[in-house]
Order: sequence, then structure tokens, then C-alpha cells
Amino acid sequence: MSPSAFQRNILAWFDQHGRKDLPWQKDLTPYRVWLSETMLQQTQVATVIPYFNAFIAKFPDIADLASAPVDEVLHLWSGLGYYARARNLHKTAQLIAEQGRFPDTLDELLELPGIGLSTAGAILSIAFNKSHPILDGNVKRVLARFRAVSGWPGNSAVNKELWALSAKLTPIARVANYTQAMMDLGATVCTRGKPACEACPLNAECLARRENNVSAYPTPKPAKTLPVKQLTLLLLSNADNCILLEKRPPTGIWGGLWSLPEFDSITEAHDWCLTRNIHIADQQILSTRRHTFSHYHLDYTPLLVRSDNPINFVMEADRTVWYKTGQLNKLGLAAPIKLLLQQSHTGIK
Repeated sequence: MSPSAFQRNILAWFDQHGRKDLPWQKDLTPYRVWLSETMLQQTQVATVIPYFNAFIAKFPDIADLASAPVDEVLHLWSGLGYYARARNLHKTAQLIAEQGRFPDTLDELLELPGIGLSTAGAILSIAFNKSHPILDGNVKRVLARFRAVSGWPGNSAVNKELWALSAKLTPIARVANYTQAMMDLGATVCTRGKPACEACPLNAECLARRENNVSAYPTPKPAKTLPVKQLTLLLLSNADNCILLEKRPPTGIWGGLWSLPEFDSITEAHDWCLTRNIHIADQQILSTRRHTFSHYHLDYTPLLVRSDNPINFVMEADRTVWYKTGQLNKLGLAAPIKLLLQQSHTGIK
């Protein structure tokens, strides 16, 4: 199948079956495209829609996002995961606001935090109708199956081959529709499990289908046993119904979010309270829970401690602060921490 025939099939399918009513497709602007593409990185459309709507309601344009406190941005991102995306989004909004215009060239976009080659290509093609290839997870799957490209796409040689194929097939005309069509095809037809090959506009020429081995492509990431880390989370409350929270470093796991003090053991948490003259009036050790990150499992044991003596210390340049429970729903909290606070009847929603 020639590139022109490939494009015709893809666009004909899009005209009939493509998604055209997603929130970010209405009132199309570079800002809305960039925001949606950032949220859609490693995240499904159904999950993104309510987050996108909440962001647009709170930050209707780049200037609003740029001027917002980062805590407010992280709060709206809570539960969406990969929090570096939110920090980069906020930083990039500030840079674009300073420039006074949304960048419309590949080199300019790639200089901004959080914008990689595929996201930049999507912004340029959808928002500016400039012909640039993309290679997100959905497109990788479509192309790997179409040409039976073996090997894990995370491998540099395989990734290079898929990028070259994407560039060869990307049209000049109707590039915005083509880009959306490729993402839609991977998300709704050429799915990871149980692809609907009979509904695919490429099925007659798909090499993986000819081999009757569609599930083999793309080659899965080599299996790796994830290590397990264990810690104790201290949920400390006082007589004024306040919770002690710590702000995490700006980079790394849950970067920039508010969390609970962490310890290697229950004993270490007790000793920490003792050295700060925090009297433990009541305590409860909850069952250990697991949260899985991309590169390790975190097994954490919540220790609920109620103190009846007034302790009003603030340490480490306001990174450890007592918060009234009514204020917690305005903070950026990691999803497991937010869930724990909700289940502990702190009043957070």
C-alpha cells in the first residue's frame, strides 16, 4: 500500500468513524490541544475528559494557568498520575506567557518542558495544520502491526524505524484529521487486546493480520520483576482537628505534592513523635497497602496518631505544616494519600 493509499483509507475511515466531539476538539486553540495532549500521555481518553474540563473551567487560557499557584495546578491534577506533567505544564505556561505567543515551530516547542517529539508533532498538526509525524502509543501499535515491525518500541533501533515509517505516511493535506485519525484508530480499533481487525481500514494490507499474529505486535517490553519498597506513613492529627503534611521535593515521586511524613518503621515514627514532644493520645495501625509505580511497588503501612497536646511547629521552610481538614481539598495530594485521608474521616472530599 502506497503512502497516498494509506492516507486515503485512514481519512475515509476518520470521516465516518473518527472522534470529532471530544472536549478539546471544540473551540480549537493551541492551548487546548497542548493541554489535552499532555494529559493524554499514557492516559486514556475517558480518564482525561473530566480533568480537561476541570482545567479549562479553572484556567481557560495560558495566562490563567501561568499565574496560578503550582499547588492549585497540582490539586486539579491529583489522581491523574505522572505529576511531572503538571509541573512541566505550569512551567511551560509561564514561559509561553512571557513570550507572548504560542510557539509554532518544532524547534521552539521542543525547548519547552514536558513537550517531546510526538506531543510537538500533534500540536503542530492539529493546532497549526503543519505536517509533522507523531508516534504516541496508539500510533506505534498501528504501525508496528501494519508493517509487522518486531522488537520492543522502547529499543532505539525499533523506535527509529517506527518514526521513519510515521514520517513517510504523514500527509501534507488534512494533516490535522490524519493525526487524530491515527490516534483514534489505535484507541478504538487497533487496541492492545482484542483488536477489531474486521473494522480496520488497513486490514487488507496489515502484515500482522496476514501472519494471523496481531497480538505479537508491538513486541512487549521485556519482563522485569519490580522491586518492593516498604515504609510507614504517619497520619498525625491534633486536638484542633489539623493534619500534619509535608511537601515533597519538586522532582521525583509525587514531586511537589503534599504527603504524610514517611518512616522506615512504626518504631521510627514513634521516636520521631517523642523527640518533638508529641504526646500520643491514641493510635491505630492500619493494614499495609500497595501502590505500584512504573519502576517499583510501594507497600505502605498507615499509622494513625492522635495527639492531645498543642504542637505548633513548622519546619524546613514551611515544608511541614499543620492543615485544618477543611483546607485539604484545596491541596495537591497524591491519589493514595487523598484516599487514605478520605477513609480516615478527615472530611476531605
